[in-house]
Amino acid sequence: MTSATIYPCIIIGSGPAGYTAAIYAARAGLRPLLFQGIEPGGQLMTTTDVENYPGYPDGIQGPQMMDDFRRQAERMGTELRTGHISRCDFSGKPLRLWTLEDEEFLAHSVIIATGASAKWLGLDSEKRLNGSGVSACAVCDGFFFRGKEVAVVGGGDTACEEALYLSKLCPQVHLLVRSDRMRASQVMQERVRKAENIRIYWNTETVEVLGTHQVTGVRVRDKAADREYDISVSGFFVAIGHTPNSEPFRQWLETDEQGYIKTKPGSTHTSVPGVFAAGDVQDKVYRQAVTAAGSGCMAALDAERYLSANGLH
Repeated sequence: MTSATIYPCIIIGSGPAGYTAAIYAARAGLRPLLFQGIEPGGQLMTTTDVENYPGYPDGIQGPQMMDDFRRQAERMGTELRTGHISRCDFSGKPLRLWTLEDEEFLAHSVIIATGASAKWLGLDSEKRLNGSGVSACAVCDGFFFRGKEVAVVGGGDTACEEALYLSKLCPQVHLLVRSDRMRASQVMQERVRKAENIRIYWNTETVEVLGTHQVTGVRVRDKAADREYDISVSGFFVAIGHTPNSEPFRQWLETDEQGYIKTKPGSTHTSVPGVFAAGDVQDKVYRQAVTAAGSGCMAALDAERYLSANGLH
């Protein structure tokens, strides 16, 4: 089934980038249609206290902040849908999108704000304690562990960055590396080795995150010695990477080797005119709610200028 309407702007994604794009697009009179996706609200729906987003001096719960974003986008005139975009065709104009139910939608411009998903170890205890000491973002949650011992799992640049950030807040950081070497760049490895309060555990596999209502430790297995033991920590940071949620668009858009959508420097323009990308689906460096919101604003402004320049608005 095809929607007969050609929307000036369709936004895909309902995190800070998507909702901010919707607010700006609606205020510009673009009558945006926003698809909330499978997980409305994005990664912040699994975050408890958010204390680093401007405008909330006492902090706010992640789900509540996303509800505030949603209500503001709706109040400005955004049409919200719960559907998930599963495929697209950006070979011509108008741009074509299909939901999982195979309903087709047409648009003059599209803003992709589908975010990225953190990779997890797949442990039941990790999932159960997510938000209660388990985190995938040291910059987001490190403040809550100031003065406490924490563990970081991973061997790439992300893990090194997380460990170094936490080393400035915590008296001891336990870096758990699965193999006998890191995948991180030599520069990052040297920085980690020079940090006196980062202890590296080689050939170490996480068996279980310990704690009933809050993380109290982590059980690991030394693969070389084939023995298990516990490390007492208050925080457990998973830093094994993120996966950008760009799969439906990779056939049409230029991406990097990890699947992040490439945008033209200083803009949110992708390799296809009229298609824009904002937030974590194109940002593997900062990955913060406030930077995602900022790029959502940029995408809406870029879309409005594109539509005006082409006589579509």
